[in-house]
Amino acid sequence: MGLRDYYRQFAGMNDAEVSAELRERADEARRRALTRVDALDLSRTTWHELPHPDVVAAVTFAARGAINALPDPTAGELRRELGDRNGVPPERVVVGHGAAGLLAAAASALLGADDELLTPWPSYGLYPVMAQRAGARAVPLPDGHDVASMLAAVTPRTRAIALCNPNDPTGAHLSSGALRELLDALPERVSLLLDEALADYVASEQPGTTTALLERHPRLLIFRTFSKVYGLAGLRCGYALGGPGAEDLLARIAPQLGVGIPAQAGALEALRACGPQVALRRAVVIAERARLLDALHDLPVDAPPSEANMLWLRSGGLAASELTARLRRAGVVVFDGAEVGDGHHVRAAIQSPAASDRLLDALRAVF
Repeated sequence: MGLRDYYRQFAGMNDAEVSAELRERADEARRRALTRVDALDLSRTTWHELPHPDVVAAVTFAARGAINALPDPTAGELRRELGDRNGVPPERVVVGHGAAGLLAAAASALLGADDELLTPWPSYGLYPVMAQRAGARAVPLPDGHDVASMLAAVTPRTRAIALCNPNDPTGAHLSSGALRELLDALPERVSLLLDEALADYVASEQPGTTTALLERHPRLLIFRTFSKVYGLAGLRCGYALGGPGAEDLLARIAPQLGVGIPAQAGALEALRACGPQVALRRAVVIAERARLLDALHDLPVDAPPSEANMLWLRSGGLAASELTARLRRAGVVVFDGAEVGDGHHVRAAIQSPAASDRLLDALRAVF
């Protein structure tokens, strides 16, 4: 509608009538807006809320004040803070572009032609890719998130195991005791790449208990990220911890020019300011996870126990693609397990009580 046509529609009306007409249109627009419910996205494992305001302020200040300067390539201050919090010397801490970047660099450093990378499957889709890029072969272990399965799969060509713990997408978890058993039994040539991106959501152990394993097991590398519970995926910042003797390997997997100044500033502020926020998010996920698993008993949907911020859902009568489509029509978006080779499951992230209610309502509508 052009400007002339807009005013022409009010011809013949007095001022009071024009005002009443405009008010009615505004009220109708508000009514439509209030009745519209956007789809709930439960397909991602990163935290759904905005970052802590102090982190945003730190990143903004760093970008405004030093965007034209080169960063500290060693991330010295951040590494010292991480080392203090984990009881590890800063020489055994490396900071990189997310845990994913460091995991891929470690695979390139450890693997060569004809080597094998074992990984329980389904799991994080990066693992087969990083093995292939290193010239090695990924060996998936179906439903192999246990010590016996991994040890039985080790061959003379095995050089590393990539273990997402707790696992994405299944939520399976190995305790620090089970990890110790695995490390004690592995041949000296095999390294364990322990991806703890989701470790903050584990209820059976306190976060960080696995760092004690580093002192006795130099073939263990632990990878963590600021992308998940901190909600800072856009910064692309993560870190890895190693045991005595891992200093040279950690130096090899570090980005040559380090990570940017805003990322370092944001991660450092997150460590200092976000403790209560992380504790609250952890508590909410643990409580909602238990509530959802209990509520699923009344629905034709199965989910194994989970120690992550997700449930791995299956309905015996529906393929994953069909369940994904039905949930989307009910206003909830989930991750189709077919993307990691499982055509029977979908992954639904755990967020808040309101999100849990909507997921349960959607599941009831589906069935």
